[in-house]
Amino acid sequence: MKNRSTFSLLFWANTSRIQDNQVPVYARITVNGKRANISLQRKIEVSDWDASSGKAKGTKEQSRVFNRFLDQVRILIYEAQESLLKEKKLITALSIKARYLGEDETSHSLLELFDYHNAISENKLNKYTMKHYKTTQRYLKEYLLAKFKTDNTFLDTLNYSFIIGFEHFLKSHEPKDHQRIISNNTVMKHLQRLRKMVTMAYHIEWIGRDPFVRFKSSFEKKEREFLTSDELNAIEKFHSPVNRLNIIKDIFVFSCYTGISYIDINQLNKDHILKGIDGNDWIMTKRQKTNTLVKIPLLDTAKELINKYQDDPRAVVSSTLFPRFSNQKTNSYLKEIAHLCGIKKNLTFHMARHTFATTVTLSNGVPIETVSKLLGHSKIATTQIYARVIERKVSDDMQNLKKMLLEKQLGFIYNHEKLAKNR
Repeated sequence: MKNRSTFSLLFWANTSRIQDNQVPVYARITVNGKRANISLQRKIEVSDWDASSGKAKGTKEQSRVFNRFLDQVRILIYEAQESLLKEKKLITALSIKARYLGEDETSHSLLELFDYHNAISENKLNKYTMKHYKTTQRYLKEYLLAKFKTDNTFLDTLNYSFIIGFEHFLKSHEPKDHQRIISNNTVMKHLQRLRKMVTMAYHIEWIGRDPFVRFKSSFEKKEREFLTSDELNAIEKFHSPVNRLNIIKDIFVFSCYTGISYIDINQLNKDHILKGIDGNDWIMTKRQKTNTLVKIPLLDTAKELINKYQDDPRAVVSSTLFPRFSNQKTNSYLKEIAHLCGIKKNLTFHMARHTFATTVTLSNGVPIETVSKLLGHSKIATTQIYARVIERKVSDDMQNLKKMLLEKQLGFIYNHEKLAKNR
């Protein structure tokens, strides 16, 4: 077993730098005969320094204050040596000096973490996902300015208080533009992104502890809205003298029969239509959100819609299967269509994907594993959300059936009693 390193500490006054009868005081660390000097940024009168004891002479108040300062420095230097021993790091005079001065520990900032995360994620995450991260980062900067009057902070300062403060900031934030107040689940998404970045910082040892240990996300459970068979049928039969509404209706119905999202439909072209394992036409593409490959056999309704727009000038110009509209306009037109069809639900394009999962596939006996593949879900647990929706629908239908049977039974009893009285 190796002997412990020899370590000593003394304080000394550098008389070669005397000025106005004052000399600077240093701490000298010696380990195995090697020295390192630390300037204490303090001076003392030459006559007040005791070189043999390495401290100020006498008992006057000025000397006692100076010696208390030296005692504090001694404690900190010994703690620096002990911390290096506990970490099983090399003990040298220079390493103890660096630990005392904090020069061996690099403190990383929140903005550094943003830059690092964005750099390594650029080729891993979809550009739209990256956009969400940058929005979270923008809100964090706004929070720092509002709460701490700064646009950056060291990762070491992140704690539970910082996290719940950010949560409160987001929930009470009032946007100055056209955006709505941030919903609870969107707030949780922002905190989820911050958590992922901080967890990464913890794993690469930029931060010594995880400030999210005690934090629990509180997502509000919401039923996925979808169209019933009757509502989908009403939209399919919808026709308007305003052509833009007819086009949006057709693209929406196409999504209802394929499960393809708005952003992915906008990228579809003829090259994505290929012959599948059964020799029929399939759409084969990658989801922009997850970069997951999806293979979808085309149902007759979807094929008819593709054929309908194959010569449409707007689709030809953009080299896509359908004319393109912005997401904002698409959802605005869908609300017009819903109103004209007498549908009370808040119709959005994403509801088509939910409708495909529920009304078109699961409700017609398509196994959940198949639906999961068609939707491009990486986890079947994501698809099970729709299965629960179907269970809710079954429950509601059975409640309605019970109500109808009860009404019939009560009607029968009433008629029987009435007949008995007439006799």
